[in-house]
Amino acid sequence: MRAKLVSNLALPKKKTKKNPLTKEDKRNNRELSSLRVLNENVIGMIKRFKIVSDRYRNRRKRFGLRFNLIAAIYNMEIR
Repeated sequence: MRAKLVSNLALPKKKTKKNPLTKEDKRNNRELSSLRVLNENVIGMIKRFKIVSDRYRNRRKRFGLRFNLIAAIYNMEIR
């Protein structure tokens, strides 16, 4: 049903008792999960700074600036 709402959504293929996954399906699922885990790790790191997970209580004008600063800190940490 979500695929109808969003056109560029990629969901993993699920197996059933009658229809096991082919090797191609397993490879596609592995590629999707490897892309997804990178995004989830970045979101988790940003949540550690509490800018996304908690209510932002400072000036709204500076939210973008602070978010970009946290992203820059994270990018420096990766390198």
